[in-house]
Amino acid sequence: MKLSLRQQEILGMARQKGYLSTEELARILEVTTQTIRRDINLLCESGVMRRYHGGVGLALSTENVDYLSRQVLNQEAKTRIARMVAEQIPDSASLFINIGTTTEAVAKALVSGHRHLRIITNNLNVAGMLAENDSFEVIVAGGVVRRDRGVIGESTIDFIRQFKVDFGIMGISGIDGDGTLLDFDYREVRVSQAIIENARQVYLVTDHTKFSITPMVKLGHIGEVDALFTDRPPSAEMMQVLAETKTRLFVADAEETRR
Repeated sequence: MKLSLRQQEILGMARQKGYLSTEELARILEVTTQTIRRDINLLCESGVMRRYHGGVGLALSTENVDYLSRQVLNQEAKTRIARMVAEQIPDSASLFINIGTTTEAVAKALVSGHRHLRIITNNLNVAGMLAENDSFEVIVAGGVVRRDRGVIGESTIDFIRQFKVDFGIMGISGIDGDGTLLDFDYREVRVSQAIIENARQVYLVTDHTKFSITPMVKLGHIGEVDALFTDRPPSAEMMQVLAETKTRLFVADAEETRR
């Protein structure tokens, strides 16, 4: 489902405030409450939000947004992030690429401008995109296939641990204010931890909305990441964490990039 601009605004406000009443949304967006209720119904049906008495809020920290909804959220930002990441990857490099719509955008950016990459992935969507480049060697990890075509499980972890690569390209579901990396699926988390352990450099790719989402499963800490790629400068609190951990920050289309 493609979200309208107004529905994207509702989602953005909910991420900032946590909860919004129907009347408040109608007043801010200058539309009728009936229009807002229709938007809320669509957002709740897609799994992006949850209805509460008199209003709406984000989905619970134990629930991720469904794959088709994630695909259309912040598409333009993900494309800009992906292009920036692709610029940092040299030809003939070896990579891990994990599950996520932002990492899929990175895969798309790599296909047209790179040669002789060797990629190991647990994302069947990524594998399909990268296979379009005849010079790439694409290796798919085995395991249990999820509905979003991500591959997880013990065999996935064991497979990844057989390799040592130049770059690990990782997406994430949420980042807490203290730099804790968070996700919804503990099985996916264990695969991502194996990627961190077996990549010489780890690149975390995420749009700005993930700084306000707090899933319950701990993956690790931003200090384990060599570089963070995003579309907006993070909060002052997060900037302090990045400085303390010496994690490089790349902001898409920003005038200045801290390295």
